Amino acid sequence: MSILVDKSTRLLVQGITGREGSFHAQQMRDYGTKVVAGVTPGKGGTKCAGVPVFDTVEQAVRETRANASVIFVPPPFAADAILEAIDAELP
Repeated sequence: MSILVDKSTRLLVQGITGREGSFHAQQMRDYGTKVVAGVTPGKGGTKCAGVPVFDTVEQAVRETRANASVIFVPPPFAADAILEAIDAELP
């Protein structure tokens, strides 16, 4: 399924505190994407690239009404990150 980002997209970045996640979150913000939340387990309550960080996708969606997710996590954790986004009903 193709996801098109538009003015109503509220994006959540899984793995936002990592090198790739923080870099791309900042790039997306610079280009006008509404990055409303980041998720990194154990780093909830902090900010990264000017975005609030949560411990779980569920918390982030509940607090920010994020409606899409992009994933920047190491390969061993990718499947779990995908399943967490699916459980939160994010495309």
